[in-house]
Amino acid sequence: MRVASSRAAVVAALVAWAWMAVALPALGAERLTGAGATFPYPLYSRYFEEYRRLTGVQVNYQSIGSGGGQRQLLERTVHFGASDAYLSEEQMAQYPGEVVHVPTAVGAVVPTYNLPGVTQRLRFTGELLADIFLGRVTRWDDPGIRALNPDVALPPLPIVVVHRADGSGTTFIWVSYLARVSEEWRQRVGVGTSVEWPVGLGGRGNEGVAGLVRQTPGALGYVELIYALENDLAYGAVRNRSGRYVVPDLASASRAAAVDIPADTRLLLVNTQAPDGYPIAGFTWILVYRDLSLVTDRREQARALAELLWWMVHDAQRYNEPLHYGRLPEPAVQRAEALIRSLTFRGEPLLP
Repeated sequence: MRVASSRAAVVAALVAWAWMAVALPALGAERLTGAGATFPYPLYSRYFEEYRRLTGVQVNYQSIGSGGGQRQLLERTVHFGASDAYLSEEQMAQYPGEVVHVPTAVGAVVPTYNLPGVTQRLRFTGELLADIFLGRVTRWDDPGIRALNPDVALPPLPIVVVHRADGSGTTFIWVSYLARVSEEWRQRVGVGTSVEWPVGLGGRGNEGVAGLVRQTPGALGYVELIYALENDLAYGAVRNRSGRYVVPDLASASRAAAVDIPADTRLLLVNTQAPDGYPIAGFTWILVYRDLSLVTDRREQARALAELLWWMVHDAQRYNEPLHYGRLPEPAVQRAEALIRSLTFRGEPLLP
């Protein structure tokens, strides 16, 4: 009996060791680098710290804006980029290999403002926001703003428009929405991670815009929801296509993602048809080369990155909502799984 018990213990220990060797192959051995979007930076900071505790894999992420993340991936100075704007076909053609977009969260971009003495939440329409950012509406007591907010004592302050000064996926989501609701915006300014702004002050990163809004009475800018919450900034409700004024939150942002998702996950969630969906929302993505040998000469490091991505779209989703990001809807998770399974190292699959 003692011999059998001893053998059982040895077998159990070997099974446990073998499972750990499969599940945590990069324990304490790998370092990964990434750069890009400020939009998900609070979320990614939590992800990567938790993953380090679980596996020992260290991820150094630089929050430099989506444009910077796209550029560094193009230059192959990082293992992955991060962006709230997907690459166009024209952009993809510039990269030395096929780029895969792995979604990780849904976020809301909110109109945030600084109006001393105003405690009620303001209402906006897309057309009004476009007119403000075009420089056509210049004062807070403008009749158009008063008509949407009849019970608010709006101060006779000039509107100080605040926008991003760097290449930004948050900007891409914001201006994509303005282009959907304003023909003048689409023709005069257009869509991109950076645009020629008609008016306003520029801040670097979501944190830079939030800082300018916080210190400037009369300011109106746009930031990802978590930056408004962390900085105790007021933010408005926006009328959606169904005519409802929707307050941006986890539920309304996630409802915006209840749409058909293409296999490559590259789509806009702005101006959603969902009756209760918030109209200025979007995915944020991790961008990686399908063949990871373009950014590392070691299969072990490539596999560590593939396993990190798998964890991010599964177990890590538990951290999204506490940090005010929407979880991926199940169809998006399934698309992400297929994309991660397609990753290779010198043509050989990395995951089963």
